[in-house]
This record gives sequence, C-alpha cells and structure tokens, in this order.
Amino acid sequence: ESRWPFLFGAIIVPSLTQVVILPFLPESPRYLLLEKHNRSKAEKAFQKFLGKDDVSHEIEEVLAESRVQRNTQLVSVVQLLRTRAVRWQIMTVVVTMGCYQLCGLNAV
Repeated sequence: ESRWPFLFGAIIVPSLTQVVILPFLPESPRYLLLEKHNRSKAEKAFQKFLGKDDVSHEIEEVLAESRVQRNTQLVSVVQLLRTRAVRWQIMTVVVTMGCYQLCGLNAV
C-alpha cells in the first residue's frame, strides 16, 4: 500500500498553521518605517518585538542606516573587474563557482 498521499498531505499542517498565525504577527519595523513611512506603527512593532516602551534609539538607528545606504555608490561588474584591488578575489569566486557547477557537487 502506498503512503505517498499522506506524505504530500503532511505539508498541509504547517501551511494551515502559518495561515492562522500570520495575521497576529506584527509587520517588520524596518518595512513600516522605511517603505510605508509609518513611524507610529514601526514604534509599536519595535515595542512588541523588544518588550520595552522607549524604542527611539532603535528608530534612529534604522534611519541612520538608511541614510548610509542611500549614500553608498553602486559599482558595476565592469568597474569591479577594472579595479586591481578586487579583481583577484572576483576571479577566484568565479572559478570556484564554475568548478562547483562542472563537478556536479550541487547535484548531490
């Protein structure tokens, strides 16, 4: 007798559990603050996560990190390969990943 239908049906339990629990979980404070620009909801989410009332330090930390990320300059692949300081590291990673693909390691 085949038990495959039970194995495929076992995935239903975690899926239903997630569907039931998900509405009660708070959204990410970073998402609320940086994407939705909703500071009050972000503060409530931080308070729920951290269990403390004063979360102004965490809010300011997230905002400071966001400012730093906005000021970061993006570099293209061609610019990376032209830079002598990182060329060797990039070539090492590319050759290593190519060897992984050719030896069939990820097929295991």
